[in-house]
Amino acid sequence: MNHEFDLVNRARQAMSDAGFHPDFPPEVRAEVKNATAVGPGAESKDLRSLLWSSIDNESSRDLDQVEYAERNPDGSYRLLVGIADVDARVPRGSKIDGRAASETTSVYTGVATFPMLPPELSNDLSSLREEQQRLALAIDLHVLPTGQVADHSVYPAFIRNYAKLAYPSVGAWLERRGPIPPRVAGVPGMTEQIQLQREIAGKLRSWRVQEGMLSFSRPEVVPVVDQGQVRDLKISRHNLAEDLIENFMVAANVAMAQFLKEHNSLCLRRVVKTPRRWERIVAIAAQHGTHLPEVPDARALSQFLGARKQADPEHFQDLSLAIVKLLGPGEYIVESPGEEHEGHFGLAVPDYTHSTAPNRRYADLVTQRLLKNANGRTGSPYAQAELGAIATRCTEREDAARKVERLMRKVIAANLLNKRIGEVFEGIVTGAAPKGTYVRLRQVPAEGRVIRGQQGMDVGDRVSVKLVAVDIAKGFIDFERAS
Repeated sequence: MNHEFDLVNRARQAMSDAGFHPDFPPEVRAEVKNATAVGPGAESKDLRSLLWSSIDNESSRDLDQVEYAERNPDGSYRLLVGIADVDARVPRGSKIDGRAASETTSVYTGVATFPMLPPELSNDLSSLREEQQRLALAIDLHVLPTGQVADHSVYPAFIRNYAKLAYPSVGAWLERRGPIPPRVAGVPGMTEQIQLQREIAGKLRSWRVQEGMLSFSRPEVVPVVDQGQVRDLKISRHNLAEDLIENFMVAANVAMAQFLKEHNSLCLRRVVKTPRRWERIVAIAAQHGTHLPEVPDARALSQFLGARKQADPEHFQDLSLAIVKLLGPGEYIVESPGEEHEGHFGLAVPDYTHSTAPNRRYADLVTQRLLKNANGRTGSPYAQAELGAIATRCTEREDAARKVERLMRKVIAANLLNKRIGEVFEGIVTGAAPKGTYVRLRQVPAEGRVIRGQQGMDVGDRVSVKLVAVDIAKGFIDFERAS
């Protein structure tokens, strides 16, 4: 009898193996049952009349942010980003908070989601759901016509999400590949609102590109699930709707970090340090006829990537993947008042934190508490040593979550490739180290190890490989170099 491989059970096992706890303990469940309604405080600004909307994945219920924009008479813009006030629902020191501090992140495996907070909160009471009135922190940005953020403020607010929108349909509409989404057309003024947001996002992006922001092609692999089983892997291309939200989130996170610095507060910073393998990035650029400086230079790399995207868009995804691997992961650090640390190399910003996803990341919830205290409360909610321990835990758990998600992508891919052993595929080398050489396929969104013929391969090389074996449970996909 041919039994289907249980992918959901494998995901739960992967979570446990990585030190996560897939289920919520009884004491957390008990606190959730006793959760009560939270109303606005006297300091909250009533912004419910503004035409807020959210854009997220189609399946998302844990809505962390909403957006609203205005055009000023002088040609500048007012951009508001509302962040769910999760702290109002998850008091520090509660059982829910303790569990969130341990897990630190939601994990998305493609076949099952393991949320940081109980779904009753993250998908409902602390989610900025459509047509619901919610507490939020508002990041109020003054954006110049050049795209530079000239000023910012942060304050508590009471808001209402008028339209829950999704990346695929909004992106297709903005790119003139599809009709206007029903929720955009059905809410008076929303068409003009989203178009204005797109205009502002373009300005923000242009400014960041001038400053040296790196631009990548980052297609997302989305499993096609039918009756609990993955039947195919679909590539979701980055579109204008995702670009819009990405630019708003970067602007909000930069403003949050700067706000904390201005108020002499401790800050949980998010940094991507100088690329660890810059010499290999230089070598890859040289293969394309471009000379990069010996010292890491974000603007020079940004110009190279932009030129390659225009010159060879078909293979830009491969180049992007190679550069991303060579840049290395980000990490959380604590910055004390008066200190200056290395910024975020990929975003070309000196000050950056994570603050826009408090339902999904503990670092964002902690930053929310720091912001509230900086905005008028006395004393700090965290001592520096305690915040340092949180930063270390968040970095470690984020790395663990990334490994679980990567493993499950391999398990899913191995499950689909099980019947294609012996076929030859084109791919790009994504890892080359003593522990192994890895190739990502171009025809199928899957990555595996080269077990024979890997000598001489390096990150960024294009190669032909033959599929020789798979182990679904372990997510192993084995290749050999094709003759």
